[in-house]
Amino acid sequence: MASTEEPAPYGSGASAAKPVKRVRTHHLREMKQRGEKFTMLTAYDMYTAQVFDEAGIDVLLVGDSAANNVYGHRTSLPITVDELIPLARAVAASASRALVMGDLPFGSYQGSPEQAWDTAARFMKEAGVAAIKLEGGAAMAPQIERLAKGGIPVCAHIGFTPQYEHALGGYRVQGRAEAADRVLQDALAAQEAGAFCVLMEMVPAELAAKISAQLEIPTIGIGAGNGTDGQVLVWQDAFGLNTGRLPRFVKQYADLRGVLLEGAKAYAADVKGGTFPAPEHGF
Repeated sequence: MASTEEPAPYGSGASAAKPVKRVRTHHLREMKQRGEKFTMLTAYDMYTAQVFDEAGIDVLLVGDSAANNVYGHRTSLPITVDELIPLARAVAASASRALVMGDLPFGSYQGSPEQAWDTAARFMKEAGVAAIKLEGGAAMAPQIERLAKGGIPVCAHIGFTPQYEHALGGYRVQGRAEAADRVLQDALAAQEAGAFCVLMEMVPAELAAKISAQLEIPTIGIGAGNGTDGQVLVWQDAFGLNTGRLPRFVKQYADLRGVLLEGAKAYAADVKGGTFPAPEHGF
C-alpha cells in the first residue's frame, strides 16, 4: 500500500511533523499532541473545495448550514439528506488533501442509533466523505458509539447546537455559570462514546479552553475562543459573500460580494453597450 505521507519531514526537533498527502483523523489528534492548530471551513461545491484545499485548509465541512447558505432557508432545519449528499459528493470529489466531513441533517439521526447508522452510511457510500458530524453530546452517546464501532469517524457538536435552536430559546451562548458542567459532561460523554473530535459552538472561551485541555481528542471552536485545537467558520461569512448581520465571532477576510457585484455590473454594462462580445470573442 502506498504511503499517504511525504518521505521528508519539515520543521526541526523531535516534534517535527511530516506533511501529509491526505489529512486523516489521526493527523488531527497528532496535531493536538504537538500543540499545533488546525483549520476547518465549510464548503458546498467543487470550486470552493478546490480553492480551500489548495490553501491548505485541513478539514472541509459540508454543513447543514447549506440550508441557509445555499438553499435560501432562514435556518438549518429544513435541509434534507437527499439535498445535502450531492453537495458532499462534489466536495469530496474535488478535495485532494483535506479531510471532508458531512453533516447529518436534523431528524436524520436523533431517532435511534440505527437511524444514525443508516444516514451516516449513506454519506460515506454515496458522497465519499471521510467523517460525519452530528449535534449532541451525552444525549447522542448511543448514536456516536454505534457509528464509531461501525467504523465511521464521528465529530460531536456541543454547546450551541443550531438544530436545537427552538429548544435552546434561540441563538444563545451555552455553558455560562452552572451550565458549564453540562457542556463539559457532553464533551466527556462524546469522547467516551468514541468521537474522534468535538466541535464547540458559542461556548465561553475559558470553558472551551478547559475542555480542550481535559480531552484527549481534538476540539474545534466556533465562537469558543482561541483555546481550542482547531477553528471553523462558514466560508460565506468569512469571505464577505454574506453581508447581513454576522455573529460576533466572525472575522471577514475578503469582500467577495463586492468583487462579484462589480464584475456583474461591468458585464451588464458591456453587453448593454455593445462592447461584449468583441470580435476576439467570436469565431
